[in-house]
Order: sequence, then C-alpha cells, then structure tokens
Amino acid sequence: MITIHDTPGGATFAVKIHPRAKKSVITGEVGDALKLSLVAPPVDGKANAACIEFFANLLKVPRSSVTIASGQSSRRKVIRVVGLSADALKQRLSAR
Repeated sequence: MITIHDTPGGATFAVKIHPRAKKSVITGEVGDALKLSLVAPPVDGKANAACIEFFANLLKVPRSSVTIASGQSSRRKVIRVVGLSADALKQRLSAR
C-alpha cells in the first residue's frame, strides 16, 4: 500500500516512473510508491510534464494543483497535490 502524507503544502505520495512505455498507466506498486509507466521520454522535462498531466487528469484537479515536490531528475519522485487531503487522495487513487 502506498503511503500518503498530509503536509501544510498538500498531500504527498511517492511514484516510480518508467519512461518510454507503450502507454501511460499505473502498473502497480513498488514498496510504498506507485509504479507509473509514461509514454514520454525522460528528456527536457517531458516525463515530468507528462507525470503532472497524468495525475491531474486521474485525480480530476487542475494541472496547477499537481507538482513534483522532489526527484525532478530521478525515476523516484514525490508528487504533491494541493487542495486534497490524504483521505480524499486515497479515495480518488483507489477509484482508478
């Protein structure tokens, strides 16, 4: 089960990115992180932008509400979602 934290800046959770996949989809969990396959390559921030877009669409929040809190140049990232509590985020992720 992934760990979701409530922080003053919003709810956060970890993801592990697999770039250059055939389609953008959550493929499971790795430890305490979601495993996310993305079509975008890890070049010029394209995978980061695709990650933000993916979670904004999945969680039905504005794109500006989703940020990468840490791991900009790593496959393992911490995603921050402003405007959702940890409980609300768990519900939306489980409804995927």
